[in-house]
Amino acid sequence: MPRRAARAKAPTVGIVSLGCPKALVDSERILTTLRSEGYAISGSYDGADVVIVNTCGFLDSARAESLEAIGEAIGENGRVIVTGCLGKDAALIRDAHPEVLAVTGPHQYEAVVAAVHAAVPPLHDPYVDLVPPQGIRLTPRHYAYLKISEGCDNRCTFCIIPALRGDLKSRPAAAVLREAEKLVAAGVRELLVISQDTSAYGLDIAYAESAWRGAPVAARFLDIARALGTLGAWVRLHYVYPYPHVDQVIPLMAAGSVLPYLDIPFQHASPRILKAMRRPAHQERTLARLARWRAECPDLAIRSTFIVGFPGETEADFALLLDWLAEAALDRVGCFKYEAVEGAKANELADPVPEAVKEERWQRFMQAQAAISARTLAAKIGRTIPVIVDAVDGAKATARSQADAPEIDGLVHLTRAKGLSPGDILDVVVQKADAYDLHAVPVEAHRAAR
Repeated sequence: MPRRAARAKAPTVGIVSLGCPKALVDSERILTTLRSEGYAISGSYDGADVVIVNTCGFLDSARAESLEAIGEAIGENGRVIVTGCLGKDAALIRDAHPEVLAVTGPHQYEAVVAAVHAAVPPLHDPYVDLVPPQGIRLTPRHYAYLKISEGCDNRCTFCIIPALRGDLKSRPAAAVLREAEKLVAAGVRELLVISQDTSAYGLDIAYAESAWRGAPVAARFLDIARALGTLGAWVRLHYVYPYPHVDQVIPLMAAGSVLPYLDIPFQHASPRILKAMRRPAHQERTLARLARWRAECPDLAIRSTFIVGFPGETEADFALLLDWLAEAALDRVGCFKYEAVEGAKANELADPVPEAVKEERWQRFMQAQAAISARTLAAKIGRTIPVIVDAVDGAKATARSQADAPEIDGLVHLTRAKGLSPGDILDVVVQKADAYDLHAVPVEAHRAAR
């Protein structure tokens, strides 16, 4: 047989992925498709034949960051394709950066790949399979984001996500579970379930059943959580809107099949402001539910996000929010100052809050939550808790507890941790705590020192 001609150098693609984990999953899907076509992936501008910038367009600050990232990519490489949420405003991007090769909107994978083909045609080599079963991922090997749906049916007045990503579009349960199986088989120890509205999963497809492992599984929040809990990995639920049926997942957490962690974006506590936001306005009922959840699952950690300075927010509204925060005693909390994002209905509301007042309220909010967090973490001193290791440096390691999602929550700093590897799950004894992080040692090291 004649020897095959030497294969030409594979075209190389770089990517800059901005925004939320949902956008990161979009980036992973784009890279998986390109890698399967023979493209190489570059970690630098210099090594790339073309650079994709996956943008965020949710807040004005994110839009500015995205435009800056596009400009940097053009300056460093010169050949840039733009996708993501800011891609919905192609005119804005082209006005700022007319050099871009192409602009596409969010989760338009085929359009992005077609733009790459036009810029750098792929090589044809049918003899080589370049993609592992779990696809290309941008997270560390031991955890991965699992997107179960796109879009959102809610119409919160401060949010433009439905305009950017459309209405709710749920994936079949079997497709989600098969992807999760591949991830776990590839070494993933923690699955982070994401969507825009996780607890609404399946509503748009009438909770349709699909076959997985020889049995039907419904595309329903509780069913998908229960099935994921059988795979042997940590399962963490993000962006859970507090519909009544969320109560049903708490027993799974108490039983240990799903992490005792709920990420619920409450946004505010004042009934008047929640109504203006078009959010549920029953903060008293919410506090009662939190109490019931904690009674059923004492280790439950709840994280949330809030907005201060929403149009019309008075000092009385803000004081009510601080009082609610003190009573709720949430484990992890983020806070944003309201931004008048272009296209948001809230911009039409009367009585905008001055920037100086927003800043002052944000400072007070963060101080109040820091004190709550410090008390919550101090109560864990002396306890034995499970953690997952993210990074190791000699005898020190950085880990996370079941109450901590990567990059947004706190850390557990380990000493006497020699021999550990990223992805290890082990029990540790908490020795110290500060406002946001814990300090601990592995149980074996603790026993040896006694």
